[in-house]
Amino acid sequence: MAARTLRIGLIPGDGIGREVIPAGRRVLEALPTSLGLKFSFTHLDAGFETFQKQGVALPDKTVDVLKSDCDGALFGAVSSPTVATKGYSSPIVALRKRLSLYANVRPVKSTRSAARPVDLVIVRENTEDLYVKEEKTYNAPDGSKIAEAIKRISETASFNISAMAGDIALRRQRVRDGGVDSIHSRPLVTITHKSNVLSQTDGLFRETARKALGLDKYQMVGVEEQIVDSMVYKLFRQPQDYDVIVAPNLYGDILSDGAAALVGSLGLVPSANVGRDFVIGEPCHGSAPDIEGQNIANPIATIRSTALMLEFQGEEQAAAKIYAAVDANLEEGKLLTPDMGGKATTTEVIDDVCSRL
Repeated sequence: MAARTLRIGLIPGDGIGREVIPAGRRVLEALPTSLGLKFSFTHLDAGFETFQKQGVALPDKTVDVLKSDCDGALFGAVSSPTVATKGYSSPIVALRKRLSLYANVRPVKSTRSAARPVDLVIVRENTEDLYVKEEKTYNAPDGSKIAEAIKRISETASFNISAMAGDIALRRQRVRDGGVDSIHSRPLVTITHKSNVLSQTDGLFRETARKALGLDKYQMVGVEEQIVDSMVYKLFRQPQDYDVIVAPNLYGDILSDGAAALVGSLGLVPSANVGRDFVIGEPCHGSAPDIEGQNIANPIATIRSTALMLEFQGEEQAAAKIYAAVDANLEEGKLLTPDMGGKATTTEVIDDVCSRL
């Protein structure tokens, strides 16, 4: 059978993005040829440094190449200006909109030997809720100010994100069945909402999520619910109980950042921005200008983001091999970057993970 060639756009961005995105390329190139995969790479511009040079943070050329010449992409990090800068806006937010990447998927995983093992994914709707940014401020009769914001929940977006959560639960089980150790024995999706208070908006999300996950294709997936405040409490008390968590935009945003604290470093946490036809892997850490150029940035988040990108391209076996190599590196604990309490360089960690492939 002929090898499949995947065309990957590489967008380093700013700061340590330029040091960790090469880790994604090296890991892909180190995959065993028996998997039947080949890769071609295209380097693309985006970020604050690009804005300073070209006057735009996300050049049209970058979007055009991603749409026409790439099957997926890896995005590094973005530096945000410390003061308001006319004409500048986040390129990753713009990419999500222009490529219709309606889901933000963030796995959070600890080492197997951790005192409290964590292996979960938060699936966050990426287009609506309070983030439609429709706000207004007006004066009350007594002259005081009142601010209001629209919370928009649609049946279509809720169905799409919940179906994706179901697909991810099934995919994670296939990856586990491929030989990856896990604390879970079956796929489970937890619907998170606040319908006890917000009966219209969160009520629609809850009802639609139940409908989506009730389809025959998800009959192997367990489904449960948590009110969001209870979810926060239980997530930190008993994270081992959760597999896939699906939530509207705001709750998913809060839960995602909080869950990263469960594994000790943002340098370990990957994410993917996912649509129907495209996926961008993106480590969750920022551009970290304080350590830029020192070769000590943790590349694990990027390496895991690379595997996550492969999952959404239907290459679960390749993803499983990358996850297993990363887990072996972390379990052994001899080559860890400073954020993990070690002294290893970025290059040493990349070399170690690639050697395990």
